[in-house]
Amino acid sequence: MCNWCARSRIAEALTAGITPGRRRFMAAAAGAALAAQAPAAAQTAPAQTAPAQTAPAPRAEAIFRNGRIHPMTGAPPLEALAIGGGRILAAGTAAEAAALAGPGTRMVDLGGRALFPGFIDPHNHTVLSSLFDALLVNIGFFRCRTKADALAAMRATAARAAPGAWMAFGFYDNLLQGGDLSMAELDAISTTSPIFVLYVNGHVGAGNNLAFQRAGVTRETGPLPGGGFFGRGADGALNGLIYNEPALLRFAGQAVPRPDAAAMTRAIEAYAHKAAAAGLTALHEPGTVKPEWIGMLAQLSNRLPIRLSASFSTDMIEASKPFAALGPAHRARHVPDSRLSLYGMKYWGDGSNQAETAAQTRPYLNSTARGTLGYSQAQAVALCTAAKEAGWSILIHSQGDAAIDQALDAIATAYGANPPTGVNRIEHATMARPDQIARMKRLGIEASFMTDFIHLYGADYRDKLFGAERAAFMCPVGAAARAGVGHSLHTDNPAAGMPLNPLRLVQTAVTRRCMVDGSVLGPDITLSVDEALRGITINAARQMGLGEMLGTLAPGKAADLTILQGDPYATDPAKLAEIQVSETWVAGEKAFG
Repeated sequence: MCNWCARSRIAEALTAGITPGRRRFMAAAAGAALAAQAPAAAQTAPAQTAPAQTAPAPRAEAIFRNGRIHPMTGAPPLEALAIGGGRILAAGTAAEAAALAGPGTRMVDLGGRALFPGFIDPHNHTVLSSLFDALLVNIGFFRCRTKADALAAMRATAARAAPGAWMAFGFYDNLLQGGDLSMAELDAISTTSPIFVLYVNGHVGAGNNLAFQRAGVTRETGPLPGGGFFGRGADGALNGLIYNEPALLRFAGQAVPRPDAAAMTRAIEAYAHKAAAAGLTALHEPGTVKPEWIGMLAQLSNRLPIRLSASFSTDMIEASKPFAALGPAHRARHVPDSRLSLYGMKYWGDGSNQAETAAQTRPYLNSTARGTLGYSQAQAVALCTAAKEAGWSILIHSQGDAAIDQALDAIATAYGANPPTGVNRIEHATMARPDQIARMKRLGIEASFMTDFIHLYGADYRDKLFGAERAAFMCPVGAAARAGVGHSLHTDNPAAGMPLNPLRLVQTAVTRRCMVDGSVLGPDITLSVDEALRGITINAARQMGLGEMLGTLAPGKAADLTILQGDPYATDPAKLAEIQVSETWVAGEKAFG
């Protein structure tokens, strides 16, 4: 949730019941045992001197040719690509690839299709998305176009529900579907079953009267520690709205069924197959993976059609330290015998623009509200310092420009400019100012942008939240690219509730066109197609500490590939999202297609 400050605690609530099943997985590789095994093996392995031998020339398992092969290195398209042993063996001329052919080599005729390094989503809450898909009834914009449609879907669910049983819904979008849900509207659906709705922005929910009774929330209930509160009418009566993590957890902990390990595994597998079908070969989950999940995820990763990457949140400093011992800070830490890697730590600096809780230096449109920071400046510095001392780079969720100011100050104080500990990231940087982008460049900080904000909410940012001038510079990925600031593009699933499609992110970065009314916001800060594609390949890999392994087509790198039916470089920019994915390959094996 670009918007999902609550997700770590909600994740904990949803997965609190997996402990018994999880023990079956933890024997694989987790906690201190993982960190201890590597140095112990190095100390106890006997010294051996092998006779010098000439290694046989590798043989290609597959050679790709007769298409547009884009290496994303700045070089022109290649004639052929040879892979073997899960790696790229040759990337260049047809003759170079043919020299590696053997009796068992498979010749893949691309037939004019376009081949890229595997597409990457560097900010995707994989586990949360999997669980929400499995546990919440989807009443979001892409299922129910209007509030009336959403209410009708809830009524249909209520007709099948057992009296007294909780009904939990998700992905409702107050901006796109026609306004907030009220207690009265939800009471009209059921007075015998409690109803909880989690908005797509992750900071707001709604409930009927019975849900509030079950949660123990009355008219006399005041603000909760940590910023939670409840909506009220002009007369002070509860109106059904629920704001921020502490308040949402009063409801989610009861309303949402808790999966066991087997159900959690099935949910992640289903989501991973959707990702592979969308052309993705790697996903990074920032801040919402827990150390106690690592054993399960490591084992599971070996049978998924994608690679998994993750960062812990900064409230897990001590638990993260054994994993930090797995490798140097500037690279991803690979969990042994798995396709799971770890990079950086994350905290949430503010909230959501859509909920007007993101921290701004100027008020929201037609309002005196400026949102709120998650931490004081001293606390932000302390979080960055703790992450650095534990051996991690930092990722900071910063939507509003006031939050970005605080994040840049904290990083400058704790890490300094261009630190050797790896790439520090501003997550979303939605309302970044030009001077902040210039400062990112000086500090060596990179940014990851969610261009779906433009696609979905551009008109609302302009007309309801910020006004035309400020909205024209929202998600300023083009300005970042011009300034030489490393940029990537992400979905932040489950934030938008949209089907996975990395080419939609590319299209929006190139056109900056809003879905609602076709308007273009900030036509002077668009990206070229090449710049946008770098945001889901080479740049995304670097921002996850995987630049030496993924992101380009070069000998020695992992054979992670995305094959498209059409070539984005030769497609109308307004139709980039329509290009079909033909195949995805991970570690030299076809994962989809």
